Amino acid sequence: MVINRHKDPMGAAIADFYKNGIAGRLRVFSSMFDEDEIPVGHLFREEDEMGELELVALELSKGRILDVGAGAGCHALVLQDKGMDVTAIDVSPLSVEVMVKSGVEDARLVNLYDEALCEKFDTILMLMNGSGIIGKVANMPHFFARIDKLLADGGQVLMDSSDLIFLFEEEDGGVDIDLAGDYYGEVDFMMQYKNIKGETFDWLYIDFETLAFHAGENGFEAEMVKQGEHYDYLARLTRKE
Repeated sequence: MVINRHKDPMGAAIADFYKNGIAGRLRVFSSMFDEDEIPVGHLFREEDEMGELELVALELSKGRILDVGAGAGCHALVLQDKGMDVTAIDVSPLSVEVMVKSGVEDARLVNLYDEALCEKFDTILMLMNGSGIIGKVANMPHFFARIDKLLADGGQVLMDSSDLIFLFEEEDGGVDIDLAGDYYGEVDFMMQYKNIKGETFDWLYIDFETLAFHAGENGFEAEMVKQGEHYDYLARLTRKE
């Protein structure tokens, strides 16, 4: 399933920035957090503006690469410049149009789970909290079954995420989490750009231990490639031998 172009706030913001070099506020709402904002220009960053986890992921990317949730295409463009074979996908029609205009050679409007996407890839790249598109922990078996179909032999998934545990830490060092409730990294979001409102969607932030457990339950292994400075990390997922 892809986004209706008339309900595509992120795509509209990306299109405005591409055309004018400036965009309005891309507002983000959640039932769990205060209103936030995504700096649209950040979606167009070049290699020397990228964070350490991103740079490591790009360096480790090999073979035929699938850039999932590619947005404005910043990662795909860096990899293309290095001579890599990249397919960039997104569910935002306006974002895909901008990627094409920006020079991404293979940009497609397609959902990761769409069976029409049936090639094999050596690297599946999932950055900018790439675990988010999994939505909920309960979707893990479906996610791993899907990437198993898309990965070539010896292939890898490079995914970044963050552990939101820090939001629940108390002054005495304890953690205030309802263990009987939903997993604490399951978040709902809705975006708005000008008068364009998107649909509410699920987004998953996952701690590495939970990711590794579910990888193991579904025939994969998870490796911690690098930890960031604030509960974020880059992981590599590969099939069990």
